[in-house]
Amino acid sequence: MSRDFEGKVVLITGAATGIGRATALAFAKRGAKIAIGDVDERANETVQLIEAEGGKAVFFKTDVTNPEQVKALIDNTVSEFGGLHHAFNNAGILPPTKPFVEMTEKDFDSTIAVDLKGVFLALKYELEYMEKSGGGTIVNTASIAGLIADPFMAPYVAAKHGVVGLTKAAGIEYAAKGIRVNGIAPGLVETPMTKNWMDDPEFRKTVVGNIPANRPAKPEEIAEMVVFLSSSGATFAAGHTFVIDGGQTAH
Repeated sequence: MSRDFEGKVVLITGAATGIGRATALAFAKRGAKIAIGDVDERANETVQLIEAEGGKAVFFKTDVTNPEQVKALIDNTVSEFGGLHHAFNNAGILPPTKPFVEMTEKDFDSTIAVDLKGVFLALKYELEYMEKSGGGTIVNTASIAGLIADPFMAPYVAAKHGVVGLTKAAGIEYAAKGIRVNGIAPGLVETPMTKNWMDDPEFRKTVVGNIPANRPAKPEEIAEMVVFLSSSGATFAAGHTFVIDGGQTAH
C-alpha cells in the first residue's frame, strides 16, 4: 500500500487539525503530494509538518460552502501538482448541543452548509475532474451520527445522514467509471473540535462508557482507514460508509 501513493496528488478539506491533519501526514509519509482546502489558517502548520519531513504540500484557503471557491480549489490543485488522484472531503463543524426545539435556523443552516453542502460541492467538482482524467478515489467524512441519532445534535445528525446518502449516490453512479466513492463513520475522536466534550469529566465518562474499546479514537486511527479505502487494497469497495467507532454501534 505504501507504493500506491508515490507521486500521487491527494486533496483534503479540513486538514488544519484533527482527522484531516493526521490523514494529510499519513498520505504524505507514503509519498503523496498534499493539497489542503480549509478556512483555518492552522492548515499552514500542517503544510510545515509535511515539508519538515521532506514532503510536498500546499494550502489554499477555501470556504467549502462557496461553489466558486471549491471549484477553484480543484483547479488550483491540478495547476499546482499536475493532477488529482485522491480526495478526502473532511471539512465539518459541530453545532451547539441543544434540545431540538431550541435549535435555531442559523444552527441548522450553518451545519448543513458546511457538513453536507460542502461535501456535495467537493464531490461535484472532484468527480467532474476525475471522470475526465480517468478515475480516482474519494472518501467522505460522515459519522456514526449518520447511522444512528444522538440527542441534542439534530442538525449534525441530519447532515451526516445526508453525507451517507451522497456517498451511496455518487458511489453507484461512478463505480463503473473508475472512481470509487466511500465514506467513513468515526465515533468519538479526540480532536480540537471535540476538546470541550473531552474536558467535561461527566460527559467524557458517559460517552466513553458507551464505547466497548473504553476510549476515544486517535485521529491517526481514522486516517489509516482513509488511506486504506484510497489504496489498491480496497478496489472493490464503492458506495459504502465504513464505521470506525471502537464497537459503539455494534450492540
